[in-house]
Amino acid sequence: MEYDLIATTTFGLEGITAKELKALGYEDLRTENGKVYFTGDEMDIAIANIHLRTADRVLIKMAEFEARSFEELFQGTKKVKWNELIPVDGIMHVNGKSVKSTLHSVPDCQSIVKKAIVDSMSEAYGVSHFSEDGPLYKIEVAILKDVVTLTIDTSGPGLHKRGYREEAGAAPLKETLAAAMVLISRWKEDFALVDPFCGSGTILIEAAMIMQNIAPGMCRSFTCETWPTMEADVFEQVREGAERAIKHKDIKLLGYDIDGRILKVARSNAEKAGVSKYIEFHRRDFKEFSSAEKYGFIISNPPYGERLGEKREVEELYKIFGGYKKKLNNWDFNILTSYENFESPFNIKSSKNRKLYNGKLKCYYYQYFDNELIKNNGDMVINHI
Repeated sequence: MEYDLIATTTFGLEGITAKELKALGYEDLRTENGKVYFTGDEMDIAIANIHLRTADRVLIKMAEFEARSFEELFQGTKKVKWNELIPVDGIMHVNGKSVKSTLHSVPDCQSIVKKAIVDSMSEAYGVSHFSEDGPLYKIEVAILKDVVTLTIDTSGPGLHKRGYREEAGAAPLKETLAAAMVLISRWKEDFALVDPFCGSGTILIEAAMIMQNIAPGMCRSFTCETWPTMEADVFEQVREGAERAIKHKDIKLLGYDIDGRILKVARSNAEKAGVSKYIEFHRRDFKEFSSAEKYGFIISNPPYGERLGEKREVEELYKIFGGYKKKLNNWDFNILTSYENFESPFNIKSSKNRKLYNGKLKCYYYQYFDNELIKNNGDMVINHI
């Protein structure tokens, strides 16, 4: 069956997710804020869930229509052939959101959508009561400027939950954002990659998984695998293909942190992700950082100084960081921070910066393109499946 699909993303990552989909062979893509639209069948749902590194979820779009009254919302929802996807025992969990719309009461919208779905299912199945003790169908009613979009989530827990990270540091970086940072850097496996503030190791783990073509969702499950419309071997086939596509490149990544406890977590996370042999983690104070390599890359998420009283300390740290950049003048630096005036203490203007979000926290990704041996003009590091 062909579906209209949506890969949802954090704001600012839509173009990166679209490039991932293109690399996976999808065409006719359309992007909006936080969404990439494409089409596909059950196999494509499995491929997107298992292979996408920067998407949050994969949704099936069931309908889109205008509604300025509860009656229009009810009738528009009831017209959808929910029974083609949801079995008679399916759990129908409805959540919602409304932005700049006449129908602004989200609880009321959720209630009306649920009632309309039940009515539609009742007519299709010829029953008036539903046990709802079968597989889960997480339905969302999203209303933006009076346009209703009804979707069903195929992923379950967000796609950033790869399964390797049981613990994180005090300010965890989402795996999807860490992957995006690597993809939009110019790093290639021929060069050293260092994270001097590695914390629980997320950036380096994602970098190793990208370079070895390890699919991020290979070792986790997805809610749609429990659906009767999803053939049992579809996900198995995609996982087997992903396993065969893994590369075994000779790469070495370096992670430093001053916190010995969090480095134990980083090593454990790398082990679970299957990339521990490619990453060395060392306890080292950032003020003692150095490298003998002429060419290399730094991709890092240093402290932001979010709490009061930390501003001066963070500025001093960024000043030292800028000094390292001047010494390592043939290195590319890629730095994510929420500190608004980063370039001032760093004292070097970036080649490029872009606004990204770590959860709800607005950050900027400062990129310094100085590695003369890189000739790809910043093309994304995506392996073709």
